[in-house]
Amino acid sequence: MENIKHQSVVVNGINMHVAEVGEGPAVLLLHGFPELWYSWRHQMLYLASKGYRAIAPDLRGYGDSDAPPGPSSYMAFHVVGDLVALLNSLGLDKVFLVGHDWGSLIAWHLCLFRPDRIKALVNMSCVYHYFDPKNPSKKPLEEMRETFGDDYYVCRFQATGEVEEEFAGVDTAELVKAFFSNRDTRPPCIPRGGFQYFAHQNPNPLPEWLTQEDLNYYATKFKKTGFSGGFNFYRCIDLNWELSAPWREAQIQVPVKFVVGDLDLTYHIPGIQDYIHNGGFKKDVPDLQEVIVIPGAAHFINQEKADECSIHIYDFISKF
Repeated sequence: MENIKHQSVVVNGINMHVAEVGEGPAVLLLHGFPELWYSWRHQMLYLASKGYRAIAPDLRGYGDSDAPPGPSSYMAFHVVGDLVALLNSLGLDKVFLVGHDWGSLIAWHLCLFRPDRIKALVNMSCVYHYFDPKNPSKKPLEEMRETFGDDYYVCRFQATGEVEEEFAGVDTAELVKAFFSNRDTRPPCIPRGGFQYFAHQNPNPLPEWLTQEDLNYYATKFKKTGFSGGFNFYRCIDLNWELSAPWREAQIQVPVKFVVGDLDLTYHIPGIQDYIHNGGFKKDVPDLQEVIVIPGAAHFINQEKADECSIHIYDFISKF
């Protein structure tokens, strides 16, 4: 870990914290919620050992990167703008791209808006149309509320201020551990005041893939920043859907490998497995070359199955 270098880069009007290690073809790794660049620590060291330059930023609103005020500053257009500016600042014309969770959703948008900057993509957990409503007349949040109810976690995250206050009332380390330890494949529905229960419903020790040192790193950063930055990504779901209308029928035109755990809650959203395995995914992503379902793996697959994910990434990008 001491070989990983850190710097702050001015991109798109914000300061972005960037971790990197290694020399060679560049691989840009995008984290999700509630994660940080640190979620890619295993993959970064593995890729560096294989002759690649691994680059993992804290996305805006997270960790040591700036957190602009207001949810409307967290649209996919802002975040993709940050990443394109980062590539320009680092002198990189094209990179390999890897994403997980919200990082996957941003990766899809980056490939959609600027496929000229991406050699190939390895995405984890979230498919291309994860947030797209089945009925084009309905916005994503409306459909989520109708499908899962107002207590669905994405809907709960819309309550600016209220959900921040609720998170602040829970021990940060316990909350992060609860997210990382969760292996329930049912849609996460948490009523008002329920995050206190969520954080304490699993009193088990840390999962074997997460050390106390790891947990302390996450807890220290989120105690400092709070979770508003992460919530604001969710608060832009409808805005992203509205403003990306010109690309509504567009396909992803880069080579793609998709990796998901069979215990990942995203894999059990109604209709997703049919979409992945029965032609819908391939229609939207015509150069989808591999779909890997890892048995026994839950949502935070890049950490839980770190070695497997590292090998899957390397095996794919080494083809290009």
